[in-house]
Amino acid sequence: MLSVLLIDDESSLLEIIKLVSEQSKEMTVHTVLSAQEGLNVLKGKTFDAIIVDYHMPDIDGIEFLKILRSKGNATPIIIFTAVGHEQAAIDALNNGANFFLKKGESPRMQFRELVAIVKQAVEQNYIGRSLGTTQRIISDIINFSSDPSFAIDCDGKVMAWNNSMEKLTGVPASFIMGKGELAHAEPFFGVRKKMLVDLLFEPDDEIKRLEYMLVSRVAKGMVVAVTRGQKKNGSGWTIWAKAKPIYDGRGEFIAAISSVRDVTATFEDITIHSAPVDESEQSCGDENPVILPPVDGSLKKMLGRALTHYKEGVHLYLKEGKYTAAVEAFDQALAIDEKLPYAWNDRGICYRETGDYTSALKSHLRAVDLVPDNTEFLFNLGETLELIGVLNMDNKYLDSAIQTFRMVVNILPNNMEAWKHLGICHKEMGRDDESKFYFDRALEIKHSMKDTPILHRSDEFL
Repeated sequence: MLSVLLIDDESSLLEIIKLVSEQSKEMTVHTVLSAQEGLNVLKGKTFDAIIVDYHMPDIDGIEFLKILRSKGNATPIIIFTAVGHEQAAIDALNNGANFFLKKGESPRMQFRELVAIVKQAVEQNYIGRSLGTTQRIISDIINFSSDPSFAIDCDGKVMAWNNSMEKLTGVPASFIMGKGELAHAEPFFGVRKKMLVDLLFEPDDEIKRLEYMLVSRVAKGMVVAVTRGQKKNGSGWTIWAKAKPIYDGRGEFIAAISSVRDVTATFEDITIHSAPVDESEQSCGDENPVILPPVDGSLKKMLGRALTHYKEGVHLYLKEGKYTAAVEAFDQALAIDEKLPYAWNDRGICYRETGDYTSALKSHLRAVDLVPDNTEFLFNLGETLELIGVLNMDNKYLDSAIQTFRMVVNILPNNMEAWKHLGICHKEMGRDDESKFYFDRALEIKHSMKDTPILHRSDEFL
């Protein structure tokens, strides 16, 4: 009979599983309510397998796994986790877990699956983890995610393609599974080319050369970026992508996974390449177009005057509250240097204060176009999208604001204000459960005193 240590802080769950195991006579279960208790038990006793809950106070399932593996303990470990914690499944695999198991509504019904996984984990502990088992685990991780996600193996062949990805691309998993040679890129670009998931180990400069913007590195090897693509019907779209490498228990790279979102609505007026602006387009849709003067030998002096006009605009709106006059000053700066991103950004703030939200949005979009990874520009764009969405009760703008604020927290994970705005947007869209998550995250950052505020360039000129 198999012996199992079960660690979970839900006492009712422990009682039910222990009762069912005694009735089944297939395995004996020793239960404890915390990871620390589990570690104490393991000092004097061994088990065929260990099942540990991911979400527990003090020491969670992943930390417990790390502690055990660091001590050389090779006992098969199964991570218990709830729906929505796909990142926990990835961390579990990367840190040497044998399996992860989603908690079901009925512990009794789930017991059969638990017994089967324990048997499989124990068997593999003697013969080694097979490639097929690893692929199944990765496939489970992808299918566990609600975001459009897929995975490729170390040879670039598609090994998982979830339902959300099928809906996003119109490509069924049965068609794409097992295909290599960059076939996974065709639904996004219309051609085979390297996607972010293929560029995980490339430097940021190379990723940007391949027409990605907002490139940012997140913890544990994750890369986030935005690019332009082409749909099957020939129309263009803007794609937000997140990619992450997967390693086995020995630290060997075995696969890469990626989540993809359509963020076209957020960047509908942005082009990836900043092409020269035609005079007919320089006004960004405003009534008074900005006409660029000819460039001559006094360029350096002219650029100095552009900065002077920009500083004047900052003083006008921050010190005196004269937003219309500030816009005129920013227009004078942009007439000299059309690619002065902070002038576009602050111009957008002033237009927003005067109630001209259309001009504000276009100005903020232009600032982000010029410097895509600037968190100040992204944050102000998000605020304007949110304001338009709230005033017009238009979820399209609120959803675009959500995508924009997510880009901010991808770059600044501890920016309290961005998390708060995510909560507001979800609240306005009637998504109370989601909004609570974001508000709680903002409070957590506030109480931990780890807020990473966004720096404002205009403050330097006051």
